[in-house]
Amino acid sequence: MTRPRPKPTRRTRLLIALGVILLTVVGAAAAIVFVNRLRRPGDVFHPQVQFQPKPPVEPSLALDNPPWPLYGYSKDHARTAPAPAKMHPPFRRLWVVYGGNLLEFPPVLDHGVLYQIDDGGLLRAVVAQTGKIFWKHQLGSLAASSPAAAGNSVYVTLLEHGAAATGRIVALRQRTGQIRWSRDLPSRTESSPLLDRGELYFGSQDGTVYAVNSHTGAVNWRYHAAGAVKASLTLSKGVLYFGDYSGHVQAIRERDGKRIWITGGGGLLGGGGTFYSTAAVVFGRVFLGSTDGRAYAFDAATGKLAWAHQTGSYVYSSPAVTDVPGFGPTVYIGSYDGTMYALSAYSGAVRWAFHAGGRISGSPTILGRILYFADLGRHQTFALDLRTGGVIYSRHSGSFDPIVSDGKLIFLSGITGLYGLIPTGHQHPRH
Repeated sequence: MTRPRPKPTRRTRLLIALGVILLTVVGAAAAIVFVNRLRRPGDVFHPQVQFQPKPPVEPSLALDNPPWPLYGYSKDHARTAPAPAKMHPPFRRLWVVYGGNLLEFPPVLDHGVLYQIDDGGLLRAVVAQTGKIFWKHQLGSLAASSPAAAGNSVYVTLLEHGAAATGRIVALRQRTGQIRWSRDLPSRTESSPLLDRGELYFGSQDGTVYAVNSHTGAVNWRYHAAGAVKASLTLSKGVLYFGDYSGHVQAIRERDGKRIWITGGGGLLGGGGTFYSTAAVVFGRVFLGSTDGRAYAFDAATGKLAWAHQTGSYVYSSPAVTDVPGFGPTVYIGSYDGTMYALSAYSGAVRWAFHAGGRISGSPTILGRILYFADLGRHQTFALDLRTGGVIYSRHSGSFDPIVSDGKLIFLSGITGLYGLIPTGHQHPRH
């Protein structure tokens, strides 16, 4: 297999995409390809690796104002959130907040307020129901992550701040935006922080993984990977999972950062890929994508390779994983080849593939029984049926990770604008 080009930065990829759009008129209709068991060179399946399916859970939403506290919604990063049946396209716009910088990562939601940091390092607190800016704070000069929010605080990682080309993690008060504490780091960080029981976990570009006390900012332990850790760390049963830029995937203990297992580096199957994708840990497996063009599944207990599926280009996308009633355990992941894949979580076999017509750089999100993702090449957000891949809805806005929700509204990140959307025909919720 041909070794891929060095990975460009996300900002560079956006500029390339904008240039291509100016030169190319995309008029072809998106196509859906159904296959039962498509295999390509580079595909691998090891049926002896254990698989732990769960019974499907019907989507529901019991809370009046449910939080969306972390990147990917939950600590296992399955990117699957419940939703009431009424949370269904089409949508109409209630409000929009425009900014001057790229919105590469989605906001998080807590206590009815959205927190989102743009690529220029400006953090905004936006009232979810009205779009009113509650407060804003210029924290740095470059950022590419989602915050974490819980209790009365919001936590942010930065690539650069001030004149220093080094990273920082910052804790702020949710009500005022006042900085509670901050810690400078020797390396840049674009790892969306994971919060669990008073500890913050995140990686950095020099390969250091940190466990930081969320109340004081004190470092409790460090783990050193062989390559940059850009993904958000994923937590399941007291273990943290992540890939790095040396081509390794690894599992470490949450309590002390001690390594449990690590895969071989330098390209797991000879492809020389790196891992930008945030892992999802479900069904006893670790699912993530690689710049070698493959989606991977590993045994969460041992790190043994369960399967790999070769796409047509880089896989920066993080997977969304769920057990679909009447369809089965499925991994949904996008590729820079412009295709959204629905793969068997057990074998990696393709269940359906939807070609969006551009390039998929960001990650999908499952809300109820609908899959949402954005096409960077076309700046378009799609909503697909989980079972068939059929288009339920599309909107000409969105580039990376498009949506979060509070069960009443959808909050969609465009290129530079954050939109509050409500199902057509529904009344604006009043409080």
